[in-house]
Amino acid sequence: VQVMESGGGLVQAGGSLRLSCAASGFNHISCMGWFRQAPGKGREGVAVIATDGSTNYADSVKGRFTISQDNARKTLYLQMDSLKPEDTATYYCAAGWYGDNYCPSGAFDYGLDYWGKGTPITISS
Repeated sequence: VQVMESGGGLVQAGGSLRLSCAASGFNHISCMGWFRQAPGKGREGVAVIATDGSTNYADSVKGRFTISQDNARKTLYLQMDSLKPEDTATYYCAAGWYGDNYCPSGAFDYGLDYWGKGTPITISS
């Protein structure tokens, strides 16, 4: 199986960026999500989405980031608007199977089973 992110880069504060993630080799996926790790900090959950479209966001990104998916293509997106310098981090896509339309309750803390290599994002002030 493989999970691969794309779309990172350098953006000015207040700008927008869209990340994509392609998952391949999976028979089934029930949950996909975005996570990030800022320099010198631990990994944190950003947003997760189950195959039925139910979502969960970190408080720090609510109202600014939107997670979406194309189930047929096993592709995940993260639309990031009103970006702030504190959003600077490496962003990781992750995926896994946990049962029909289910994201585990601990997804933000423990992550998912399969991970991409990450894509760096820098927000300049």
